[in-house]
Amino acid sequence: MNKNSTLYCPKKSAAQLRNRQRKAKLFAHFCAAVTWAGAALLCVLLYQVSMDGFKWLDLQFFTSFPSRFPHKAGIKSALVGTLWLITMVAFIAIPIGVATALYLEEFSHNGRVNRLIELNIANLAGVPSIVYGIIGLAIFVRGLALERSLISGALTMSLLILPVIIIASREAIKTVPMSIRHAAYSLGATRWQTAWSHVLPASFPGILTGVILALSRAIGETAPLIMIGALTYVAFLPEGPMDSFTVMPIQIYNWVSRPQQEFHELASGAIIVLLAVLLIMNATAIFIRHKTEQKLK
Repeated sequence: MNKNSTLYCPKKSAAQLRNRQRKAKLFAHFCAAVTWAGAALLCVLLYQVSMDGFKWLDLQFFTSFPSRFPHKAGIKSALVGTLWLITMVAFIAIPIGVATALYLEEFSHNGRVNRLIELNIANLAGVPSIVYGIIGLAIFVRGLALERSLISGALTMSLLILPVIIIASREAIKTVPMSIRHAAYSLGATRWQTAWSHVLPASFPGILTGVILALSRAIGETAPLIMIGALTYVAFLPEGPMDSFTVMPIQIYNWVSRPQQEFHELASGAIIVLLAVLLIMNATAIFIRHKTEQKLK
């Protein structure tokens, strides 16, 4: 070994260590600054929305249909349409997404077809939402002649969130220890019994986290629904999957596009209601996840 390197290496190492620590502190401060800047901006937006929207939140706002007159306008049809849509999306997307993830992780072979499917799922997760709107318009609205109905919107939004549910579910299934599978096999369980009775319950909290994120995205999307022709003015309540509909993001978009200040304030009130629906939905899912984790323990 070189004598000079032996003599000076400790000093260089100490200097490099101090340099790395200094860079780490700077990076930590930068991340903290970005985080607090984002939180401050969110607080400003929520404050502005609250100041404009809370004064419109009364019984008439929830029980009235949209109107050309601000003081008579409400979100009844949009709120009911949103609940209809998100319920149908959940019944369509969650079983398909979780079943696909379970198949890819527990039953499929690591071959070329499987790798191709995984690559496509990863790519679909990053596709802009407007592309799903074009697909829904071509396949469901025109191809299958479902028209501008709730089922067309639900199928389109299900396509949008399926990659997110599949990826999150696969990651949750991967975290299940192999010892659980081996224990089930040693007791004579089949692969299906092991996956259904042991792997799936153990991964349920992680799967539910992915479902929360996916449904949160679906409830706030506007572009795909506009693309398939969801109405901006609906003065009736949908009674079935084949009825026309509107949702709260589209109603908010409609009000914001109007020049009157009152409609902008109505849009702020609708944003508050949409956030409340989203928080209630997420809180319910988190509560179910917490109870499931306690049972598993």
